[in-house]
Amino acid sequence: MEKIKILWADDEIDLLKPHILFLEDKGYEVFSTQSGDDALDILDEKRVDIVFLDENMPGLSGLETLERLKLKFPALPVIMITKSEEEYIMEDAIGSKISDYLIKPVNPNQILLSIKKNLNTNKLVTEKSTSNYQKEFREIGMQLNDNLDKDEWIELFKKLVYWELELEKSKDSGMEEVFLMQKTEATKQFGKFIEQNYMDWLSHPENSPVMSHNLMNKYVFPEMKKDSSPLFFVVIDNLRYDQWKTLRPILSEDFWIDKEDVFYSILPTTTQYSRNAMFAGMMPSEIERRYPDKWVNDEEEGGRNLHEKFFIEQQLERNGFSSKITYNKVLNVSYGQKVLREVPSMFSHPLNIIVYNFVDMLSHARTDIEIIKEIATDEAAYRSVVKSWFEHSTLISILKEIAARGGRVIITTDHGSVRVKDPIKIVGDKDTNTNLRYKQGKSLVYQEKEVFAIKNPNDIHLPKVNVSQSFVFAKDESFFAYPNNYNHYVNYYKDTFQHGGISLDEVLIPVISLSAKK
Repeated sequence: MEKIKILWADDEIDLLKPHILFLEDKGYEVFSTQSGDDALDILDEKRVDIVFLDENMPGLSGLETLERLKLKFPALPVIMITKSEEEYIMEDAIGSKISDYLIKPVNPNQILLSIKKNLNTNKLVTEKSTSNYQKEFREIGMQLNDNLDKDEWIELFKKLVYWELELEKSKDSGMEEVFLMQKTEATKQFGKFIEQNYMDWLSHPENSPVMSHNLMNKYVFPEMKKDSSPLFFVVIDNLRYDQWKTLRPILSEDFWIDKEDVFYSILPTTTQYSRNAMFAGMMPSEIERRYPDKWVNDEEEGGRNLHEKFFIEQQLERNGFSSKITYNKVLNVSYGQKVLREVPSMFSHPLNIIVYNFVDMLSHARTDIEIIKEIATDEAAYRSVVKSWFEHSTLISILKEIAARGGRVIITTDHGSVRVKDPIKIVGDKDTNTNLRYKQGKSLVYQEKEVFAIKNPNDIHLPKVNVSQSFVFAKDESFFAYPNNYNHYVNYYKDTFQHGGISLDEVLIPVISLSAKK
């Protein structure tokens, strides 16, 4: 294995000979020089892995050398070493993107630690993550054999997402493969758990977890009662919990994360059902019964999410709140800019609802557009695309504006999505809906063991259009495919992100309370 090469520039380099010998004894190759000019000349001739740079050298100073070095070699790690503890020197060095900052006199172990921190981090992180997950793997496996309750499933899911993100950083493909097998098994067990408990939760709400239809009552209304200052309720359509975790550090710059929870989406895990239930504060069958002109069934023509503001206002009035709110659904950049301009005026309202549809549109685009399929090939890539969008979106600008004015925010979503892999056959008539993760219709033909079947929609508080109508939900990582043109259908939709069915990533979704740091 090739030795790691170090360049050390210090006008007192002769006094550092013991340090250099120590590093050479550890297997490093060290080039030394007494000036910044010579250091730059050496870099033009030799490839080095890291640079130690004295801040106070005659001639070209350390900071001047650093500035020139970074212009030519922006990715090269530089450790600044100085006798001075002046704050402005530290700030200048940090502003020039140094990798570390050491105060003289330095001892050999400090130098060694800095090298390892900057050159061996990925290797050390991989080894530590792999070792820790190997210990956790057994514990998670034992938990999956237990009879977990609704809260324990949430805690296990959080643990799985934590390890998914940690192993992604480690780049250990072998351990990632082991993890994916364990997550697949967890998703399968979770599907059985939902089958066994979902109807009971709706029949006995006192035993149920927080779900779509009581989310506002559990999270939004208590915040409105606690504080009269404006509250912003931001719904990012189709945001998975793992995607939220990648956005969290960005928002932490401007907000305190007061509470980070997970709740259960209702079935089907689609916007038409789960978001309408959230905003109405009631299950879909009750919405249809109470507001028949505002509910559109799958087989009917017309928009299915056109009355969200009405539903919110009605729910607020039922709970004794003023219905004087703002409501904005952002579907494009220009409308997002409009919302951004209106943020100051929103502070005169007790509640401001902002619905952002980008992640859901990305999910659908990934199914239909080849270039998006290439960009978002798997969960890690999908997280990366969502993070990149968020960092450059009008939504982050809106949230920063809210933070700058001291606003409070609750961020949530209506459902998640899952990468589907396993086709299951189903037959339905021409009125059967097109969703790949749930079907509703008359005379559906399917294998009972492959789905969660509801023969009477009223049992799970869904509208019943006719006496022979039923709902069936795909579980795990499966998706529905029709026997006609089966192979083409399977090849087209396999490995796309879908929602509507039962999986950890569709059902268990985030709700976060934030308060501005300023």
